[in-house]
Amino acid sequence: MMRMISGLAALATVALAVPHAPVEAQKRKTPYYAAISAGQARMRTGPGRNYPVSWLYQRSGLPVKVVDIFKEWRKVEDPGGTQGWIQGNLLTDARHAIVTDTIVMLRDRPSASGRMQYRAQPGVIGKISKCGAGWCFFDVKGRGGFVEAIHLWGVDPGEEVE
Repeated sequence: MMRMISGLAALATVALAVPHAPVEAQKRKTPYYAAISAGQARMRTGPGRNYPVSWLYQRSGLPVKVVDIFKEWRKVEDPGGTQGWIQGNLLTDARHAIVTDTIVMLRDRPSASGRMQYRAQPGVIGKISKCGAGWCFFDVKGRGGFVEAIHLWGVDPGEEVE
């Protein structure tokens, strides 16, 4: 019995040590973009652990659109259009985007005439910032440049992001 109690205490300690985005920070007006912060996140058919798992995401940084909120649960839509519920503490409000339809050029300034820095294929995920006038700064593991926002999922047309 003592071994079982100490094992449960160890599990509780590990659970408390895992960093998650505060759920309170995600209580904004829907819809809004967030990203999966965990290495694994289960999407469920409803807002609770008693609902079946419909999808297992294994890609930290994947952008999702939060379309509804119920207590600590967020109903999200992924880049493929699939919707379901994820616990809010498995999401971050740090802005990410995914390249959607074509190889994109990451440029040194927000202009088609800007010098090409890097290229990114469809499916590449990066952090976004400085969005405005149809362009976003897109950072992929420290390598970044400006990309036309129309080639990214995770930012709305005309949206400005700091």
